[in-house]
Amino acid sequence: MDWLDEVKWDRDGLVPAIAQEAGSGDVLMFAWMNREALALTLQRGEAVYWSRSRRRLWHKGEESGHVQQVHEIRLDCDADVVLLKVTQRGHEPGIACHTGRHSCFYRRLENGAWSAVDPVLKDPESIYK
Repeated sequence: MDWLDEVKWDRDGLVPAIAQEAGSGDVLMFAWMNREALALTLQRGEAVYWSRSRRRLWHKGEESGHVQQVHEIRLDCDADVVLLKVTQRGHEPGIACHTGRHSCFYRRLENGAWSAVDPVLKDPESIYK
């Protein structure tokens, strides 16, 4: 059996993928992968995702330069979530979020409202032209 056949793809042929920083353990982002994205991720050693909004493969960092070097690919116990252990590389190492932050999970629930608690490391307008 092909290793890709062991993944439980959803009805759209996708699986959730979590990118975790290998060094710190920080959860950087969540995205979707299809079969081709997961195979390319293994082949390249860099994260490739499926963009549901653009309906195409998306090599992380193709516009921003914020590439994710993949050290390890894991599959959860139900075989329906992929975990990528990555090092965030690029022009400004450590930026994974399109908002210019380290992680996409920068908002915390405080007193019934979402508060941005992590700083913008670089203005996204200077990243995405």
